[in-house]
Amino acid sequence: MNPAAIDVHTHVVPENFPAYAGTRPDIPWPAMAPAHACHRHVMISGRNYRTVSDGAWSVPRRVEAMGAMRIGRQALSPMPELLSYWLPADDAQVLLRYINDTIASMVARAPDRFIGLGAVPLQDIDLALRELEYARKTLGFAGVEIATHVNGVSIGDARFAPFFAAAERLGAAIFVHALRPVGQDRLVGALSEQAVAFPADIGLAAAAIITGGIAARHPNLRIAFSHGGGALSVMLPRIRHAWAMTPKALENMPEAPEVYARRFFYDCVVFDPLLVRLLIERYGASQIVVGSDYPFTMGEPDPLGLLARSGLDATVLEAICTGNARRFLGI
Repeated sequence: MNPAAIDVHTHVVPENFPAYAGTRPDIPWPAMAPAHACHRHVMISGRNYRTVSDGAWSVPRRVEAMGAMRIGRQALSPMPELLSYWLPADDAQVLLRYINDTIASMVARAPDRFIGLGAVPLQDIDLALRELEYARKTLGFAGVEIATHVNGVSIGDARFAPFFAAAERLGAAIFVHALRPVGQDRLVGALSEQAVAFPADIGLAAAAIITGGIAARHPNLRIAFSHGGGALSVMLPRIRHAWAMTPKALENMPEAPEVYARRFFYDCVVFDPLLVRLLIERYGASQIVVGSDYPFTMGEPDPLGLLARSGLDATVLEAICTGNARRFLGI
């Protein structure tokens, strides 16, 4: 396997957060609290949202883990809950600027190992555009991470068109991750949100980028979907059939839906060699990238091992491990 493999799906949590400096009461501003050994609690509104290991912020610990996973470089993006779309936009901008600067400092400590994917306050398009430009032009990030929706509004909605136009113009890579997924009220079981709702939410977002016309209007947009694009791979034939039967669909999709789907990138956090091969069949070997979801326990601990078990030839493996990610990230 390629020792220069690039992992596009990893997350950062700062070791500490600044105190809330705004004037509004009851803002769910994050804080960190000590936990056991090398772990810390992410506290939001006085509750432990998640306990994370020091791999979330420690450059030496991440580099050590990358060696064990045979990963040459990681793209660093925030833990999705930190995207904070529910905060007042000006408060969110302050928090996300701190997180972006934290990621930049990690990249600066090991520029040959890390690539930045920052965050923007998408609840306010003007502020989001400003932060996107800061991430690209000042910090030199490859792009940003966004969620599947913003407070219940799909990223395929027309109100986000200026953001995607700016991303295309700036050459910014967009990495899409599930966050507070739809349909949780109908799920059963302790792991339902991540195990069941995340793939559905990602599939809905990817489909919306196609059906809402964003993919057609921005052919040079580089956008990747986490968790293998979730349910999109099994939704796509049905979307294709509906497109063929619905003349009005041509307004947003002048070409068949699969044409747009095969322009997107998809990570391989799918846990099954059969699904890796399905992604390749659906989207093409040129559109699949390595992902691990490091440092979280729901991630794939051995992404290169998964690819090795998938029965791929050497050329395809090389593309998935390095070349495709370089195209997505613009490096």
